[in-house]
Parts: sequence; C-alpha cells; structure tokens
Amino acid sequence: MTSLKSRLKEDLTAAIRARDELRSATLRLTLTAITKEEVSGTSARELSDDDVLKVIAKEAKKRREAAEAFAQGGRDEQAEREKAEGALLDTYLPKQLTDEELAGIVSQAVAEAKAAGAEGPRAMGAVMKIVNPKVAGLAEGGRVAALVKRSLAGQG
Repeated sequence: MTSLKSRLKEDLTAAIRARDELRSATLRLTLTAITKEEVSGTSARELSDDDVLKVIAKEAKKRREAAEAFAQGGRDEQAEREKAEGALLDTYLPKQLTDEELAGIVSQAVAEAKAAGAEGPRAMGAVMKIVNPKVAGLAEGGRVAALVKRSLAGQG
C-alpha cells in the first residue's frame, strides 16, 4: 500500500474516532474513488502515490465544481459543505503554484515554442506539451490553458 493511501486510511480512522463527520465522510468517499480506480480496467493494480494524488485532485475538483453549482442554485448550506470537503482534500495535495510562478513557466514555454517555430494561437499544443510536465499536480489544467491562451494571444 502506498504511503499516501495508508495516510488517508489512518486519518479516516482518527476522524471516525473523533466523530468528525465531515472529515470521515470525505476521506471515505476519496478512498472509495481510489479503490474504484485500482480495480478499473482489465486487471486490478495498486496505484502509486502519483496516481493517488491524481485521484485526490480529481475529487477536489469535483467538490469545487459542485460547490459552484450549489451556490448558483441557491443552496448555500450544501455549497459550504462541498467547499469544506474540497479544502480538506487540498491539504493532501502539493501546494499549488502562484499566478506569478505559473506565468513565469508559461512565458518560458512560449519562448521555447517560438524558438522551435510555433507562433500565434496555433502554438497552443506545442506550448502545453512543454508546460504540462513542469506543472503536473501543481496547477489545474484549465488555469494553465487559460494562461497559455492569453499569452499566445498577446504575441500573435
């Protein structure tokens, strides 16, 4: 069992003992998502810590989107719970890049792509290929794509 998955299980046990309903429910759902990912496909496998982080990031993103939807629907109490669950899951994820750090990585990648002959909005794919490995797990894909699009539009 990976160290991150075992940490989640230990935290779940502690949350149940402390009768922390929000924390135990969130961790239970996340561990279920991890197990589901392990048994999906043609054969069962154990996820690495990186794979577990991807599942946690996906679950946190679901919570943020659900909170937004509930808030728009006027269900503030449910939106607050989803936000709290998302914040709890964020504690297990690596610290996200700041806008300045991300902008620096993107501008460097745009310069690399330009040097390789890719320019304007059509260079999006080339720039994303350079940026994605550098920011994997440290910035949400939509945020990265929006910044790349903006910086390419500014150049071409």
